[in-house]
Formats: sequence, structure tokens, C-alpha cells
Amino acid sequence: MSPIIKYQSWENPRCKILKAMASAKPMSRELCLKCKGGRLLCGQKTCPLLQKINIQGPLENSLKQEMSGPSPSIFVGWNGYPEVFIGPMVSLDSENVNLLDNPAKWYGTGFDDIIRLRSLLVRSKHRQGIRERTKFIINSQELALSEKAVDIETRFKKKPHYSLSFSPISQPMGASGILEKFSITENPKIPKKVDYVVSDEMKAAPSLTKLFNSKFDIYYLTNVFSSGTLGMEENKKLVPTRWSITAVDDILARSMMNDIRNYPQINDCLVYTNQYLENHFEILLIPGGWEFEQFESWAPKTLWTMSYDKPVIVQEHEKHKGRWDYAINEGGGYYAGRFAVCEALSKMRRQARVVIFREIYDSYIMPVGVWEVRENVRHAFMNKPGKFSTIKDALFDINSRLMHPVEEYVKRSEILRQRRISEFF
Repeated sequence: MSPIIKYQSWENPRCKILKAMASAKPMSRELCLKCKGGRLLCGQKTCPLLQKINIQGPLENSLKQEMSGPSPSIFVGWNGYPEVFIGPMVSLDSENVNLLDNPAKWYGTGFDDIIRLRSLLVRSKHRQGIRERTKFIINSQELALSEKAVDIETRFKKKPHYSLSFSPISQPMGASGILEKFSITENPKIPKKVDYVVSDEMKAAPSLTKLFNSKFDIYYLTNVFSSGTLGMEENKKLVPTRWSITAVDDILARSMMNDIRNYPQINDCLVYTNQYLENHFEILLIPGGWEFEQFESWAPKTLWTMSYDKPVIVQEHEKHKGRWDYAINEGGGYYAGRFAVCEALSKMRRQARVVIFREIYDSYIMPVGVWEVRENVRHAFMNKPGKFSTIKDALFDINSRLMHPVEEYVKRSEILRQRRISEFF
């Protein structure tokens, strides 16, 4: 019997969106052949593929077999697991290095700026077992724990080369190369609280929650979690970055949910709205005990849905007690959205039934990672909400901004189809 493959990949697509992407690869060939960068059929102001070339060209001269510079983070690959590529990210820009790997600081920038930022980071790769305790891994862990970029010196097997890649989960990746060795040339600045938690005999989930409650940034914590420094000593191991992103969202949301379920319920229906990077979000909070539901509506004929003629609407839901099965229809986007909602409810000290309507326009021409979902929802909660006395009024308001009729969502919804006595009085 063939072994069951747990995780998704291009070779093993499981969710509907990834299947559509995989079946249509290379996704943009038909559209790009018609356009050739001159007609801007993707709806962008500039061609992202030409922009990629324009950005990478001038940077080629900065790539050398031996390089030195600040490193803001490490990256752990997943291909070949449990033998994976791990290595520091080397910045080609010493002045803005702490901006390059923190998506929270990217909010408001466009596709071209994101490509430019990520092109300034060189990914180094060295094959290691996830449970190994080599000098290379120890040095990499020190980089991951540092709250500021650390100067390093690297020597690659060959000069790194550009092959900018994109992932639905993690941020775009720039140049990369096989690393022979690297050394740290200054002392990493590891916060005392982090050093204490890492040294303590505590499971990974409570360690992560403790650091988050101490106001450490989620993007920093994702790097820490990926480095394999958290957890009981016998269980410590490297976690591929793309898995770490979703795991951290999940662990922290579960922790917050334990408190949210005991908070008072909101009194009115609240609607929060935000739009960024061709993604539109409507977030509906309904009086009641904690539940969560998220819709993703993908326009047809995008890079993700080339094989579809109609919008693709997918849905995931969890009841009051939560869920333990993986949200396969939406993947990391579900956990990023849920985390941001839990973060907002925790600050309000309230609980609610929550429905997220996410509409992805056909002008969303390249994946930038699930940080876009997280930051879209976070910024929605920074806006003043609409307040309504009934669900019907709230949905009428939401419908005025949706690309697809709200009825298409309601008939698929686990939350909105529910009838409760309190809604009739």
C-alpha cells in the first residue's frame, strides 16, 4: 500500500485552488503570450514579469560566490523532508534589512515593491536532517532568535542565481545558492525573555503562546518556531518555514480562543471592511458564542483558476469547540484569517460568530503569501465598523460591496443558515 502523503505540494495538490493551479501550469502562459508585456491584460499598471527582470538585472552584479552582509532570518525548506535545505537569508541592502522579511511593514506596497524587496534577499541552502545538532544548525538558530539582523560571511558552492519564485503560503523568494559554510561576525541580540523560554523545559505550543503574550511579533515567532528551538529537548526539530507559518497561526489562535469563549458576546452585528493587493474582505461579527467561517471567492481565468469559467467559491467552518482537521479547502489562508480575528476579539474582550467574505479579483496576478490575508484582516479591524441590529441589514450592507451576490455565500454557509430564537426578537 502506498504511504499517505499528509502535506500538499504541486505534485500532490489536495485543495480545489491548488488543483486548479496545478492543472493549468504554467498558469500565465496563455495570457502572457497574448499580452507580451505591452497590453497589460492582467490589469496591472506595469508588467510584473518585465518588472522582475528590470529589478533582478541590476542586482546580478551584487551576487558573488563569497558574500557578506546582514541576515534578518533563516529559511527552512520542505522538499526532501526530513532532510531539508536550511540557511540564512543574506540581505543586499544593509540600510533596510529589517524591512525585507517582515510583511507587517509591507502593508500598502504593491506587487512591484514586494518583488523588489524580496529580490534583495539571497536564500542560502544547506541540506540537514531536521533533528541534527550540527554547528551549522546552532549558528542558524542564533540568527533566528536575534531580534535584529546579524552580520554574517558566506561562501557558496557557486555564485547564487535568480529564479524568483512564488508560494501561496510564504513570501516570494529571490536569488538562491548552495551554501558551503557561513560564520557569524557579530553577536546576535537575543531577548532575555526568548533566551529564558528556549532554555526552559516547556512544550512548543505554550512556549510560543508565552512569547506572543509578551508582545513579540508573529513574524519573528514564525522564524523562531521554524528554527527548532522551542519544545522539550527530545522533541526539538526544524520546521519548514511554510509549515511554521500555518502552525504558528493555528497555535496562537487556539490559545486566544480559550479566553474568547469566556468573554461576553457582542450586542450588535458589526461589519468591518478592507481591501489590499486586489483582495477584498468583508468581516461580519454576529452576536452569539464563538464560531468561525471563511469564504474565498476566486474570479475565473486568473493564474489560480485558468481552468474555470465561473467564480470558484470555497468555504471552511468551525463550531464553538474548534476544529482539529486541516482546512484543506483554503489551507494557510484560513488559519491566517482566523488568527487575525482572534487577535481582534481578544483586544475587544468579546466573543462572536464570525464570517469572513474574501473576494480575490482577477487582477491578483501573483501569490505573495498568506501574510496578505493576515494583514488585510488586521487592518479591517482598524477601520470603524458598520453597526446593525439584524443580520439581514448587515448582509444588505455587505452585498453592496461584494463582487458576487451575498445569496451565493448564504446558501453555502454553516453560520448564516442557522436560525436562532434570539434572532426573531
